[in-house]
Amino acid sequence: MSLKEGFSRFFEADPDRLHFAAHSHHPWPDVSFDAHARAWLDAAEMADDKWDHIFGTVIPRTRERIAKVLDLDGSNSLTFAPNTHEFLVRIFSCFDPPVRILSTGSEFHSFTRQSRRWEEEGLAIVDRVPTQPFDTFAERFTAEARSGAHDLIYVSQVFFDSGFVVPELDRIVSSVSEERAFFVIDGYHGFMARPTDLGPIQDRAFYIAGGYKYAMSGEGVCFMHSPPGYGPRPVDTGWYAGFGQLESGIGRDLPYAEDGSRFAGATYDPSGVYRMDSVLGWLEAEGVGPGDIHAHARRLQDGFLASAGAPGELTPGRGFERGNFLTFETDEAADIYQRMHDRGVVTDYRGNRLRVGFGIYQDGDDVDRLLEVIRETSDS
Repeated sequence: MSLKEGFSRFFEADPDRLHFAAHSHHPWPDVSFDAHARAWLDAAEMADDKWDHIFGTVIPRTRERIAKVLDLDGSNSLTFAPNTHEFLVRIFSCFDPPVRILSTGSEFHSFTRQSRRWEEEGLAIVDRVPTQPFDTFAERFTAEARSGAHDLIYVSQVFFDSGFVVPELDRIVSSVSEERAFFVIDGYHGFMARPTDLGPIQDRAFYIAGGYKYAMSGEGVCFMHSPPGYGPRPVDTGWYAGFGQLESGIGRDLPYAEDGSRFAGATYDPSGVYRMDSVLGWLEAEGVGPGDIHAHARRLQDGFLASAGAPGELTPGRGFERGNFLTFETDEAADIYQRMHDRGVVTDYRGNRLRVGFGIYQDGDDVDRLLEVIRETSDS
C-alpha cells in the first residue's frame, strides 16, 4: 500500500536519503505543497477577507475530516492552535492551584517540562505512574485514576519513548469516579497512525494531536477535541475564542462559546490548516484510513523484525500493541543513530532508545536497504 509516488517533491529534494523517522518529521505529500501555496494566494487575493474564508470554509472542512477520522458525532468540539502546549496551558488555567495531576513517567517533553515547572512553583502536585512493567500499566494507572484524588488526568494514547499503546483506554476513562476531573489524552502518536474511535468517550475526554507527525501536515497545526461542559471559561483565552466580538468590541460580560472554540487562542499562521486539509482529503480520495496506514506499518515492522541484526532489545517486547515505530534499547543508541545518519538514513533516539518509524512512503525495498545499512555500520 505504499504511496511513495505521492511524496515526489520530498524524495527529489534528496534522492539518496532513506527516511525512517516516521514517528517524528514525516515527509510531506505533494498535495501539501499546493495547499501551502493556496494559503499564500488566498491571502493575496482576499487580504483581510481571507479570515472569513478560513473560518467559514477551510477550518470547518478540516474539522469535519478530523471528526470522521476520530468517529466523533460532530466537528464543533474541535479547535486549532499552533502547538499542543497552548492547549495544555489553557486547560490548566481552568483550575485554581495547586492542581492535583495524575500522569505517567513517559509523557512528551512539553508536558513533562511544564508540569515539573508548575511543581517547582507550588502550582501543581503531580503523581506519575511508571509505564514499566508494561503488562501491568493499565491496571496500575486505572487504580490511580479511580481514586478520585485528581483534578486533571493526562496520559498518552501511544507513548513517544517506546511506542507502547495504552490498552483499553476507553475503560480507563470510564473508570474515573470524579466526574469533575478533566481527562486529557495526548493522541499525537495515535492520530493517523492507528484507528481511533473517540465516540464512546467523546463526552468525557479531551483529545489533543497535530499535524507534525503522522498527519504529515508539518508544524503549526494542532487540534483539540473538548468534551461538553468541561472548562466553560478558560482563564487563558485569546481573541479567536470571541471572534464575533472583533467588530463590536468587548462588553462588560466576556462570553464564551459552548463548543470547542472556547479553548481557542489568538492569531496563528493558518497555512498548516490548509496543509492538513489537503493531506486528509488526499488520503480520503485514495481510500486510505488510519487502519490501512497502521496495517502497512505493521507489515514493514514484521519484515524488519524477521531479519537478523536488530540494533538492540525491542521495547516493549513482542506481544504488546505498539504504534507505527519500533524502539530498541541499547547503550549505543546515539552512536548507531549517528553512524546511520552519516550514511543518509534518518532515525532518531531518546536516551538509550533508538526509534525506527514506518510509514506509507516506504515499501519492502526500503526496509531491505535499511537492514543493509544496519549490517554494514555494525560491522564497521
